[in-house]
Amino acid sequence: MKVLKKKLKKVHGVKKFFYFISIILYIATFSYFIYGILKLKGIETLIRGIIIGFFSIWLIIYILCGLLTMLSKKTKTFIFISTITLLFCPIFGVSSYYINKVYGSIKNINNENLTYTTNLIALKETNFNNTLSIGMIESENDIEGNILAKKLIEKYSLSNKIETYEDYHSMISDLYKGKIGGCFVSSNYAINLSGEEYEDTLSDGTKVQLADRVKVLQEYSEVRKNEDVTTLSTSKNKKLTEPFTALIMGVDSTINGLTANQAFNGDTLIMVTFNPNTLTTTMFSIPRDMYVPIACNHNRYAKINSSAAYGSSCVINTIQQLTGIDIDYYVKINFTGVVDLVDVLGGITVEVEEPDFPTNNGISCGAKRLCEQNSLRQFGKNLIYIDSGIQTLNGEQALAYARNRHQYMTSDIARNQHQQQIIEAVALKLKDLRSLNDFENVLNTVSNNVETNMTPEQILSFYNVGKDMLLNSSSSTLSIKKTHLSYYNLPVYLPSSGMTTSALGYYPESLNAITKLMKVNLELEKESPTKTFSISYNEEYTTPIVGKGLTGGTRLETMPSFIGDNEYEANTWCQLKGISCSFESVTSSEEYGIIVNQSAFQGELLNSIKNIKFQTSNGLGKNDENGNDDDDDDNKDDDDDNQNEKPTDPEKPKDDEEKPTNPDVPPVPGGPEEEENEE
Repeated sequence: MKVLKKKLKKVHGVKKFFYFISIILYIATFSYFIYGILKLKGIETLIRGIIIGFFSIWLIIYILCGLLTMLSKKTKTFIFISTITLLFCPIFGVSSYYINKVYGSIKNINNENLTYTTNLIALKETNFNNTLSIGMIESENDIEGNILAKKLIEKYSLSNKIETYEDYHSMISDLYKGKIGGCFVSSNYAINLSGEEYEDTLSDGTKVQLADRVKVLQEYSEVRKNEDVTTLSTSKNKKLTEPFTALIMGVDSTINGLTANQAFNGDTLIMVTFNPNTLTTTMFSIPRDMYVPIACNHNRYAKINSSAAYGSSCVINTIQQLTGIDIDYYVKINFTGVVDLVDVLGGITVEVEEPDFPTNNGISCGAKRLCEQNSLRQFGKNLIYIDSGIQTLNGEQALAYARNRHQYMTSDIARNQHQQQIIEAVALKLKDLRSLNDFENVLNTVSNNVETNMTPEQILSFYNVGKDMLLNSSSSTLSIKKTHLSYYNLPVYLPSSGMTTSALGYYPESLNAITKLMKVNLELEKESPTKTFSISYNEEYTTPIVGKGLTGGTRLETMPSFIGDNEYEANTWCQLKGISCSFESVTSSEEYGIIVNQSAFQGELLNSIKNIKFQTSNGLGKNDENGNDDDDDDNKDDDDDNQNEKPTDPEKPKDDEEKPTNPDVPPVPGGPEEEENEE
C-alpha cells in the first residue's frame, strides 16, 4: 500500500483527476441506470441481468486497468479506456432519463390520488338564503354528493335544513319543483347530469338541460385517495399472462385530463375479455340507456349510464352484477384527449358511416354528412362537418364522429360502434410510430387522458404478449369476437318527476349468450361443441355476431292502465302477475264497477310495484232524467275529493320522449308500446 501511494504521488495530477472523476461519474450514472432498468420488471429479465453484469465488470476492469496504465505511464492506453468509460456515462444518463420518464408516465396512468369536488347549485332565479332546504345524497359512500357536501356545510357554516335523497334524479326533480332551494352535485354536473332524465320543461314547452337552469353557489375540493383504484385492488396480484377482464369507460368532457372528480357521464361502456394463451378478445358494448339495477343505489332500476354519477366503482359493481363476471381491471379514457392523440398521430383512417338523418338537433348537416359540436361543445361556426366514407380524420373530426348519435336511427348503438372504430384506428396507427418525439407526445397524451387500476408492472408485462405474437407466427393474429345485445324500447314512467324516459330493455337469452362467450374466453367454462353446421355456397360467409337476433327470456314490463276496464279484468291480471291488488268503491258518474283510478302509474316499472289499489265506480254519480245529481252532498264532496286527488284522464305521453306530466296524475290507457329495434 505504501509503495502504491508513492507511485501515485509521482503520477501527474491531471491524470489522477481524470482517473478518479471518471470512476465517480461512471458509478453515479451507472447507479441511476440500474435504478431505472430494475423498474422494468418482467421485461427481458435475463437480458437486463446480462447488461447490469457486463457494465459492473467493466467498472472493475477500468478501476484495475486504469490504475495500472496510469502507474506504468501507458498514456495512450489510459486515455483510450478512460474515454470509453466516460462515453458510457451519457449513455447511462440518457437511457435512465427515458426509462424513468416512460415509467413515470405509465405510473401516472394509475392515479393514486384524485381531486374530488362538490358544488352547491340552485336555480338561477332562486334568491338563496338560510331558510331554504338543501338536497344531499344520503349514501355516506358518495364522496362528492355526501362526504364533501358535509365539509362544505361546515366550512361555510350553512344552517339550512338538509333533505336527503337516494338518487340524483329525484333530488334534481325536487329542485325544479321548488321543494328544495339547492342541492349538492359533482362539479362535472353539466355533463354527468345532462341526460333526458334531468331536462326541465319551461312554460313555453322549451326543454333545457340542468347546466342552463342552475348557478353554482359554493364549491369545495379535496385531494383524496382514488377510490376507483382501490375498488379492484385485489387484481394487483393477477398476472396478465392469465385471461383477464377489463372495463373500458369513455369519459366525454370539455377538459383535457382525468385528475379530477370521481363522477363522469358513462355513455361509453365496453367490457373486454382477453386470453393471452389464444390471443382471443371479446368486446361487449353496453348501451347507455339499458335499464338495469344500479348496485350502489339499492339495486333500483335506472339507465346504466346513471351509475357513473356515483363513480367508476358503482359502474363496475353494476356490470359485475349484471353479467356475473368479475372485472379485473378498468380503463377510463377521456375522449377529449382523443383530439390531441389523433393529431399527434397525424390523423386516423376511418370509414365514416353514412347518417340516417340530415339534421342534428335541428341543424342541417347536408346530404350524406354528419355534423357535431366541437371538443368544447360549441355549435354555430364551431360545428364540425364530416363527409361519409373512408377518409383520414383529424382530432376534432374523430371526436365529433365518436360523439354523434342523433343522426343515426340506432342512436347510442351506432355511436358505440363508431367509438370502437376510433379505438381500432388509433391502435393501428400506434404501430407505425417511428419518431422518438412522437412517442413522447403520445405517451404524455395517454398518461394525461387514461386512468387504470393496472400497476406499472402489469402494463409493462404486455411486452411479453406482443413478443409472443411476433415470435410465434402461428398465433400472431389477434382474434376479436364481436357481440351484440338484442334490445327493445322500454319507455318507463318516473313518478318522482312525472316524466317518461326512453330506456332500453334487453333479452336475457342474448345476454346469456354473450356472457357464455366471455366465460369461455376466460377459461371459466368449456365451450359447447357445435353438433350441426350448414353453409350455403351462394352466400358469402360472415363471422357470426354473438347475441344478435336472440330474443328469448322474460322481458321487463311496465304498468298498464286499467281505467275504463272492470274489476274482473284487473283482478285477473293481478293474479297472473302475482301482485297484491285491492279495490275501493267511490262515487263516480261511470258505470258501476268500472275502474276510475289506480295507485300505480301507467308506464311505471312493474317489478318496482308491490301492491296496487284500484278505485271502482259505484254508479251513484249519474244524473237523473231531469239532469239532477242523484247522490247527496256528501257523495258529491267525496267525488270531488277523489277527482281533485287524481284526475283520471291526463295527457298521454309520446313514445321515446320525455313529456312533463303532473306527478299526481297517472297516464291514460294504451301508453307507449315497446318496439323492436334492429341494429
